[in-house]
Amino acid sequence: MHPTPPDTATDAAPAAATVTADTDTDTDTDTDTAAATAPPEQRRIRLGGTTREEVLTLLGAATGSLALDWVLYERVLPFSGAFGFLLCWYLLFLAVYTAAGRLQWDALTVRERLATALAWSSGLLVLAVIVEQIGYVAVRGLDAARHWNFFTETMRTTAPLSPITSGGCLHAVVGSLEQLGLATLFSVPLGILTAVFLVEAGTTRRGARVVKPVRVLVEAMTALPSIVAGLFVLGVVILTLGAEKSGLAASLALTVMMTPIVTRAAEVVVRLVPGTLKEASYALGASQWRTVWHVVLPTARPGLTTAVVLGMARGVGETSPVLLTAGFTARMNLDPLHGNQASLPLYVWNYVKQPYPDMVARAFAGALTLMAVVLVLFVTARVLGRHRAPADRPTRRPPRRARTADTASVAVPAAVPVPAAAPVLATTAPAVENR
Repeated sequence: MHPTPPDTATDAAPAAATVTADTDTDTDTDTDTAAATAPPEQRRIRLGGTTREEVLTLLGAATGSLALDWVLYERVLPFSGAFGFLLCWYLLFLAVYTAAGRLQWDALTVRERLATALAWSSGLLVLAVIVEQIGYVAVRGLDAARHWNFFTETMRTTAPLSPITSGGCLHAVVGSLEQLGLATLFSVPLGILTAVFLVEAGTTRRGARVVKPVRVLVEAMTALPSIVAGLFVLGVVILTLGAEKSGLAASLALTVMMTPIVTRAAEVVVRLVPGTLKEASYALGASQWRTVWHVVLPTARPGLTTAVVLGMARGVGETSPVLLTAGFTARMNLDPLHGNQASLPLYVWNYVKQPYPDMVARAFAGALTLMAVVLVLFVTARVLGRHRAPADRPTRRPPRRARTADTASVAVPAAVPVPAAAPVLATTAPAVENR
C-alpha cells in the first residue's frame, strides 16, 4: 500500500498562523515607533484675508476711540476744531487698536495688523484728499464749465460784470500748450543727455571727477524755488538782453524748472538697464554711443516717458515764472515769440482774486480745465511710451497655415535600405584581433 500523503493544508495552517502573528507584532511595533517619532501636528497658517475677530476688533477700536475723543474734546479738555478732533481720533484709534490686539494676539501679529491699519488709513487719507480737491474745484467751477462758450471763446470782449455765458479760456489753453511744448522741447533732450552722461561717464576715474560737480548742480537745481527761476529769466533774458515778455521767455523759465526733474528721473531709469545688454553690445563691436542709442535708450523708454511726464507735471502748473516772464492778455496770441501770452495758471491767478462771482467761477473752471489738460497729457505720454505689442512686430516665420502647406507639398524620399549588421561585425572583427 502507498503511504498516505500528509495533509498539506493542515500542516501549513500553524505556520501561516505563526507568520500572521509575527507580522501583526511587527506592524504594531512599527506603528508605535512611527507614532513616537512622528512630528507634532502643525497648525495651518492662513495668509491674507480677514476674520470676524479682526473686523470686530477694528470696529470696536474705531468706535471706542471716537467716543473717548468726543469726551475729551467736549467735556474735559478746552480743545476745538475739526482738524484737531480728527487727528486726536486717529491717534486714539491706533492706541486702542494696539491694546485690544495685544489681549488676543501675539506681539508679532499685533505689529503686522498695526502696520496694515497704518497703510490702509494712509492710502484712504490720500484718496480722500484728492477726491475732496477735485470735487471742490468741480463744484465751484461748474457754473462756467457747463457752458460751451467757456472752451471756445476768449476774454477779449468780456467785462467783469458780463454774464457767465460770455468769455472763456481758449487763449489760456493755447498759451499753456505752446509754452509747455517749448519747455519740453528744450528740457527733455538736455535732461536725458545729462542723465546718460552721469551714468556712462561715471564708470571711469577721470569721468567721475567731471560727473561730481554736474550732479551737485542738478541736485541744487531740483530744490530751486520757482520764483528764482522766473527772476533769473527776467533779469538775464528780458532786462539784460532786451527781449520782451513772451511765451518763449516763459518756456525758458519752465525749462529751468523741468530739466533737473527729468535728469534725476532719467538717471534712475538708465541705471536700471541690465549691464549684460551693454556688455553684449560691446562684445559685438558696437561703440559706446551706438550702445546707448540702440540698446540703453530703447530699453529704458517706458521709464524715460515717466520722467518726461514728471517734468511736464512740474512745469504745467507753475505760476510764478510765467507771471514774471509771459505777462497777461485777454486776447488770443498764437505767436510765442512776440507779445504777452496768457496761460491757465496765470488765468486762474488773475481772476480768482477778483470780487465778482462770475470771474471766480471762471477761475475755478480754468483750474478744472488745467486738471483735464494734465490728465490728457499723462495718458498720451503713457500710450506713446508703451512697448510695441507683439502683433505689431514683423513676423520672421511664415504663418502656420503656409508652413503646413509647404510641408505637405514637399515630397518624402523613399526609404534607404539599411545594411545588415553582419558585414559591420565582419569589418570590425579584424581590428579587434589586431589589437
